[in-house]
Amino acid sequence: MIKRFFIGIVLMLCATSVVLGQSNLKIPMKKAVNQSTLFGVGSMILTDTYLSPLQYNGLSLSLFHERLNASSLLKGRLLLQQQFFLQGASTDNPISNAKTYYGNIDYHLNGFYPILKINSFKLLGGAGADLSLGGIYNIRNSNNPAQLKTSINLNASLLAFYNWNLLTLRWQVSTPLLGAFFTPGYGQSYYEIFVLGNDSGVVHFASPANQRGLRNYITADYPIGKVTLRAGYLRNYYRTEANNLITSISSHQFMIGLAFESLSFGRQEIKENDWLKSVYND
Repeated sequence: MIKRFFIGIVLMLCATSVVLGQSNLKIPMKKAVNQSTLFGVGSMILTDTYLSPLQYNGLSLSLFHERLNASSLLKGRLLLQQQFFLQGASTDNPISNAKTYYGNIDYHLNGFYPILKINSFKLLGGAGADLSLGGIYNIRNSNNPAQLKTSINLNASLLAFYNWNLLTLRWQVSTPLLGAFFTPGYGQSYYEIFVLGNDSGVVHFASPANQRGLRNYITADYPIGKVTLRAGYLRNYYRTEANNLITSISSHQFMIGLAFESLSFGRQEIKENDWLKSVYND
């Protein structure tokens, strides 16, 4: 009797494992999306010879949002990254009797492919594009007080991760390779460019010969409950030389914010899987 009892338990366990195994096959494999929003504070050194030959220094504030997710490209090994960066600064000339204000918004889209993995260390190489739109305003100038700053570029990037106990360390560096940027000639007013149509020579093909840039981004993640505390350092350097004018924007930002992991499903996936429900049409 006891022997039959144990045989029955074994058969029930086997049947249960088969059923669970079949049900697990219905659940698609999904990789979580990593998103973060950080606030930054730091310093900026600003030079724009269209507005002033002097170097301006001051306080810079920023808001940074990032999204990292897996894609179906290259057998699912390609990692897609989107970054939105909003920055503003108030700077003073060397004797603090004039101010220059700066503001811009950047959008970066990068793709990364793993090239090295050793234990807890992972290195990825990638490329992408960025679009930047902003401006500089000098309160002392009367004829030409503002300068439009806009560019579009193709970039090369490296991305590295290292896991140490509960900490996740990340380092990313990127630089523009080719693109285009806007800058007027010395003394050329925006009235001439946009009203009179005298716009020759204001859009320039960008290469390392006339445009140099470097972005270094270092972060450390520490999990706290359902969210992750992310702290970091962001170093931005950008310089252009065209029409005998130089623009140099250099900033250091200390970043702090939260990151979290989430799963995203398309409407078709929800319709095809009974275990998924949407609050939108439930």
